[in-house]
Amino acid sequence: MYVLIGGAGLVGVSLAQKLVELGHTVAVIDIDRNACRYAREQVGAMAFEGSAVSTEVLLEAGIRKADSLVAALRNDALNLAMVTLAKHYGVPHILARMRHSDFAEPFRLAGANHIIGSVELAVSTMVNAIEYPQVESMMHFDQGQIEVLKLSIPNNCYVVGRTIAEIAQDSRFPTGSLIIGYQPHPHEDLMIPNGSTVLEPNSTVLIVTKPGSLHQVIDFIEGCK
Repeated sequence: MYVLIGGAGLVGVSLAQKLVELGHTVAVIDIDRNACRYAREQVGAMAFEGSAVSTEVLLEAGIRKADSLVAALRNDALNLAMVTLAKHYGVPHILARMRHSDFAEPFRLAGANHIIGSVELAVSTMVNAIEYPQVESMMHFDQGQIEVLKLSIPNNCYVVGRTIAEIAQDSRFPTGSLIIGYQPHPHEDLMIPNGSTVLEPNSTVLIVTKPGSLHQVIDFIEGCK
């Protein structure tokens, strides 16, 4: 896959590095010569020095053949312009980094398939880490409308010894929530459970839920017998 990234800052370079490690062909565009040099020499990506909203630079970087484009510039207006140009040149998959939520609708109208509200998600992550310190990790999807949390099961909690099906049918388990992953022991691989999977003490579950149900899910899973 050929991925074009606008912006060789921390977000752009970190993303480029991950994509290169996964075997994708990556090119970044940035006005900073040193940032471009770093992307080439340390990350292994192609780098084009210039403005990511210049049609000349975008064409030189191969926007017509890009499978995905990421607008990760430091300015929402510039990212919006890059999304608009990507749509114009027929890039099938367009992602945009968003700093201010006022740009969400303009990004959608311009053709962004995915909008990553970096500031909002970072704040939400920190708030959740403070409010729910027992949660090992938490991921956000669809601009924070869906949460996936990783939670350990204490020895004496209510769900120990119960099946996934029994838990799903329990009226106290929040509607719309689902256990999608299960790790019986820390040294075992994460598995996809089925209805007959029995939860063991000191195991770990992955649960998908709505933000408004987080507290209820955690209270249910950690509730004592």
